[in-house]
Amino acid sequence: MPTKVPAPSDFPSNLTVTVNPPSSPSPSPSPSQNILILLHGIGDSAAGFSAFGRALNLPETTVVTMQAPTPLPFDLGGYHWGNDVEFDARTGSLDMDAGFTRSTTILVEVVRGTLVQKCGYRLREILILGFGQGGMVGLALARELGLSSAAASSEDKEPLAGVISIGAPYPLSGQRTGPKNRTPILVVSGKDSVVVSDGAVKRTKGVFEFVEVSRYARKGDGMPSNRDEMMPVMQFFARRLRSRQGVPEGSVEIG
Repeated sequence: MPTKVPAPSDFPSNLTVTVNPPSSPSPSPSPSQNILILLHGIGDSAAGFSAFGRALNLPETTVVTMQAPTPLPFDLGGYHWGNDVEFDARTGSLDMDAGFTRSTTILVEVVRGTLVQKCGYRLREILILGFGQGGMVGLALARELGLSSAAASSEDKEPLAGVISIGAPYPLSGQRTGPKNRTPILVVSGKDSVVVSDGAVKRTKGVFEFVEVSRYARKGDGMPSNRDEMMPVMQFFARRLRSRQGVPEGSVEIG
């Protein structure tokens, strides 16, 4: 059982984090059953992306919105998750797949150091939703947590509750050796996506054992813009979120 409601002060002081617990009539709410970590795309910030988490209004779920550690150069505004800033030679735009060694190291500490050790959450009570480059780093984080679990307690050898990656597959720059990770994955993209191509989906399925792909009827890998596009995301949440509604107080979970 989670033991503490996460607060911004629980996270490393060099990070920008927003925390939105579920609404509660009690002045001293108990910890929610789930944590949803939001990871924004290139050029966004925690403040900008946290509005999406509030709009989700998920039951029994605290939303933690992380800000990428590095500001974009050239007064472009916003932040990025990559090891460096790289440009796509084909389009001239910023390349999402810029390596995530630094970001995954930071996020592993957030998950294991803050949410697991300080707040008492188990990995199976933590979900990740990332957009664009945030989706890539979320997938890289899930794999890294799986690799690091060998040195963790037996309770934390389990996978995360799930990762939703909107507009991004597992990165080419990520490691792909070893057994498949058992974290359930949902990849969302536009029709005929260049980024989430058939080859990119195959790469993602080579790293993770359970991968679903949902494609919009339209082109473009943006955030869901209507009920039909959002439905697969909400269905994934419905399957993966934990709930204690209807469970008698004092009950103990076995297994």
